[in-house]
Amino acid sequence: MRGWAAARNMLKPSMRWISLRLRLMLVFALVALAAAVSASAIAYWLNRDAVLTRTQNAALDDFRKSLQDNTGSLPLLPTCADLQEAADRMAATSQKYEVLLIGGVKGGATCAAPSDRDLFTPSVVPKTLITAVNRERKVDESNPYPYHLYWQRITLGGKPYLVGGAKVIGGGPTGYLLKSLDNERADLNSLAWSLGIATGLALIGSALLAQAAASTVLRPVQRLGDAARRLGEGKLDTRLRVSGTDELADLSRTFNKTAEALQKRVEDLSSREAASRRFVADMSHELRTPLTAITAVTEVLEDEADSLDPMIAPAVQLVVSETRRLNDLVENLMEVTRFDAGTARLVLDDVDIADQITACIDTRAWLDAVELDAERGIMCRLDPRRLDVILANLIGNALKHGGSPVRVSVRRTEEALVIAVRDHGPGIPEDVLPHVFDRFYKASASRPRSEGSGLGLSIALENAHIHGGEITAENSPEGGAVFTLTLPRESAPDATGDAAPAQGPAEAEGESR
Repeated sequence: MRGWAAARNMLKPSMRWISLRLRLMLVFALVALAAAVSASAIAYWLNRDAVLTRTQNAALDDFRKSLQDNTGSLPLLPTCADLQEAADRMAATSQKYEVLLIGGVKGGATCAAPSDRDLFTPSVVPKTLITAVNRERKVDESNPYPYHLYWQRITLGGKPYLVGGAKVIGGGPTGYLLKSLDNERADLNSLAWSLGIATGLALIGSALLAQAAASTVLRPVQRLGDAARRLGEGKLDTRLRVSGTDELADLSRTFNKTAEALQKRVEDLSSREAASRRFVADMSHELRTPLTAITAVTEVLEDEADSLDPMIAPAVQLVVSETRRLNDLVENLMEVTRFDAGTARLVLDDVDIADQITACIDTRAWLDAVELDAERGIMCRLDPRRLDVILANLIGNALKHGGSPVRVSVRRTEEALVIAVRDHGPGIPEDVLPHVFDRFYKASASRPRSEGSGLGLSIALENAHIHGGEITAENSPEGGAVFTLTLPRESAPDATGDAAPAQGPAEAEGESR
């Protein structure tokens, strides 16, 4: 059973490559072949039985009449010459069979007189036929004769023959006939060849019909498949030309209705999404003007914090921190809006990765908390500002949740640059791990507020994607979380840069773990 299952599993992939057209043609061919073979076999056996029955009945009837006519005039104890003469007369009929007469002759001996001494000898007659012919049956109302005529088909020298025999009632000789069926075999072979040719023609015809049927049936299916493929590629205006009233036409109409409903739904969602993006962008721009004024006021208050009343100083510090947080949130929302609108662009440059990471760490005063494992001279063509945003978010997130030291390691392959940021904290819960890059995701509902905006990791991921790279998060077997940034050695072609400012350190990660 295991071997059969393994063989079946090996055949499954190859069966998948058989097209529906080929399968349909195979089914047509098999059905036609089965029908043609069955019809040919039935026709052959019916004709065979009819030919053989007609031939043997004609020969046996002629033999019975000839036996009665030619043995009735023989003396009660004929000579062997009399039997030979009678056998020759019987063989001279139009049925063309050989005769063998066996009977008692004068002197008490038994004589066997064949019409053809070389072909028809007593040894040719089957013993079963001799026994049946010589068996005397009881005469009654249902059986008026003690002896009957019997026949049997045999093969001599590879040729078919009919052997028949009967005993003359009243003490006469026993007669046997031997008729060749070679002509009938030739006729039946010719019939078999004709039926075989007809079967082959039927098979070819069925293949042509299957091809025509497959084209008729599969052409609409192929058009439907092409339309579904275009629809999946985003061409929502794809429609099918409908003709007819059959099931395939109904399927095409259903597809058109579904595509129309989907197009309307997508257009509605797209318009809503565009309106939402415009709202966020407009809101962010509108907030920047009052935020600029508020930020200036908070900077003045922060400079005068030492001279303020101790009762007022905490409130001033809260206003300052929340203003900065609101400013970061607005900037992050504008960045997210650029990604959603597809207007974010790369400004590429050849960058030494070790120098870039060192500059990121030094700018944020993380030199004492971060261990860097990177060789100098690893060059990569990318957008330095966006790489700084990614590194700041990943390293800041690791410092916030894992504590120092945070280890940043860089390695390169033939096609990619890999930067791993690992902390030594408790790691990321398994239920949180799939959501660390979600926007505004909070690991705990009891902690709705945080220092970050909830967008930092999602912005880092978008910046990686625009480079053609990826960021993954996992837990290290040795403890702590590991964020891995993979970037191609060659990013997208140069494009005009957008005016978005560089983002601050990690924010969204603050509530992702």
